[in-house]
Amino acid sequence: MTQPVIAGADGSAPSLRAVMWAAQEAALRKAPLLIAHTALRWTNDVPLAPQPHHWGAAAEATAWELLRQAAERAQTGTDVHTVTTDILDGPAAEALADAARHAQLLAVGTRGRGGFAGLLLGSVSRDLATRCPCPLIVVGPPPPCQNTHIVVGATGEPGQEPVLRFAFEEARLRGRPLHAVHAWTHPHATPGRPQPLVYDIDAVGQEETLLLAEALAGWREEFPDVTLTEETLHTHPAKALIDASHNAELVVAGATARRTATLGPTTSILLHHSHAPIAVIRHPPA
Repeated sequence: MTQPVIAGADGSAPSLRAVMWAAQEAALRKAPLLIAHTALRWTNDVPLAPQPHHWGAAAEATAWELLRQAAERAQTGTDVHTVTTDILDGPAAEALADAARHAQLLAVGTRGRGGFAGLLLGSVSRDLATRCPCPLIVVGPPPPCQNTHIVVGATGEPGQEPVLRFAFEEARLRGRPLHAVHAWTHPHATPGRPQPLVYDIDAVGQEETLLLAEALAGWREEFPDVTLTEETLHTHPAKALIDASHNAELVVAGATARRTATLGPTTSILLHHSHAPIAVIRHPPA
């Protein structure tokens, strides 16, 4: 059975955009779409009876209605063939991450109905970025113009293979060019070679350009049908990706899979300020 694409829905505008993004992706992948709403039916996982006052027949009816509306919108706006809905039990990030263990990818909005209007990123999307077992797509406001390429942040370090593979596969799936961005602020420090206090920016820039080219060489051969461009910049990686996101259909970034639930600074900043949807791909440490 083909693994589904999942979209988290709570009736908010960002979540509806995530539903439509997931529906388009499911159609491209010829995969079923599951639209999920989460509900904390029980408190602290203790089977209380009766149920807490904030969940009852009225709340359940409201949840199923918003799911019905989301499914109807997904089916009328895309070519997705199979759409199902479900109410997941538990805290939102935990329940969605658990469901995502059997999914191709999970799409959520930047923030949900329960967030504060001034926040650019909600707690659910932030928490999922650290724990989602499959690629996570965080969908923000609609872009101001039609965008036609994919951007990937390439570090040039070992361990980033899942990030690059997803970016190349997504570019091929969508028939889009792929733009690889590599940014640096200081020369790389390696064992036995500490970071120098003084260095030649042009010389280091040439080394970083070569590092990017070497990191992408094998991928060019594996995906000859993907048009690839490379860019090396002397700036903070987050700024480089935010700037590149202005004209992007999707930005692909990595999150190191560690035991502690933390995001690196680049992906964390990007989640707050990207102008395009972001795919967060967890990968092992270098």
